[in-house]
Amino acid sequence: MSAAARSPVDTPQFLPREHLNELFTALRRRGYELVGPVIRQGAIVYDHIETAEDLPCGWTDHQEAGKYRLERREDQRYFGYVVGPQSWKQYLFPPVARIATATATEAGWEVTAADAADAPRYAFIGVRACELAAIAVQDRVFIQKDYADPIYKARRERAFFLAVNCAQSAPTCFCSSMGTGPECGAGYDLALTELDDGFTVEVGSSTGEGIVQELALLSATDEQLRDAEAERRRAIEQQTRSMRTDDVHRLLLDNPHHPRWSETAERCLSCTNCTQVCPTCFCSSVREVTDLDVAQVERRREWDSCFNFDFSYMNGGVVRNSVRSRYRQWLTHKLATWQDQFAVSGCVGCGRCITWCPVGIDLTEEVAVIRGSAE
Repeated sequence: MSAAARSPVDTPQFLPREHLNELFTALRRRGYELVGPVIRQGAIVYDHIETAEDLPCGWTDHQEAGKYRLERREDQRYFGYVVGPQSWKQYLFPPVARIATATATEAGWEVTAADAADAPRYAFIGVRACELAAIAVQDRVFIQKDYADPIYKARRERAFFLAVNCAQSAPTCFCSSMGTGPECGAGYDLALTELDDGFTVEVGSSTGEGIVQELALLSATDEQLRDAEAERRRAIEQQTRSMRTDDVHRLLLDNPHHPRWSETAERCLSCTNCTQVCPTCFCSSVREVTDLDVAQVERRREWDSCFNFDFSYMNGGVVRNSVRSRYRQWLTHKLATWQDQFAVSGCVGCGRCITWCPVGIDLTEEVAVIRGSAE
């Protein structure tokens, strides 16, 4: 594109499909490692990418409660899928992180804390609205309370967010009722809406503005803007699940002995899938790992889950020793007491926990059943 084609960055831009790699190149020039959607083992997951050819072009995902499969699209859209089993949480809040290392020396043990300066510089490609909302939730947990987690903070501050507005929804999606999507509202550097011939581009930060100026994009036409709006509206219209949130805090806290907890616990495997795929869950444990001669000890933080039997161990016993109690704790915390802790819901309506539950437990249905019998 010539310099004469440049348009003001405060108006929607248009990136032709064939120039997507120029955007990726601009990000790499600034030192970012690109992470985006790829196909691995029959699912769309997030991994290192180099070019647009690494993206799941022409593929989509079909999701239902307890079901997931890939299908071919009739077009060649790069981002024509919903969300898979992974979230960006794994890059900002790693599954395993070294907190400190203690090394035996002649003078005694020397302890070295993990250096946040070594944090990678990621550009996240294809972030959806519900995922931006989930990252904002984790910001409340890790950097907006009294203590800022240095590992999360360093990774978060160095990240670039290339968001993509959803043009379709899965049967498991309910972000519209949660107010978290499907259109990206905030938290991105650049936001794309994919059309057949390219992408409308919205700028969300000064960093994103610098990228746009470097690419010298065209102004989006009225027709392209109308088409982009139609794509986003379609995603809303496709959503069949919803959750009423105005009374869920009171509802769950007022019904700790509701029979539904036991009924669902009979199906629940306590497998932790829901918490592992959830983009906001943050439970972790800390343990020490030694080398063979016990001359060095690493303190590691690892993902954990409230569904694990011994996660609630304290004072010589396990507090939640039944599946019922662990399941009730998870749902009540996610939808109710999370509000007390962080003034925000712990659920963003992405539907991952519904899709990846082996027995298809649906939290929107669970809440509706409790409400129906409580009214």
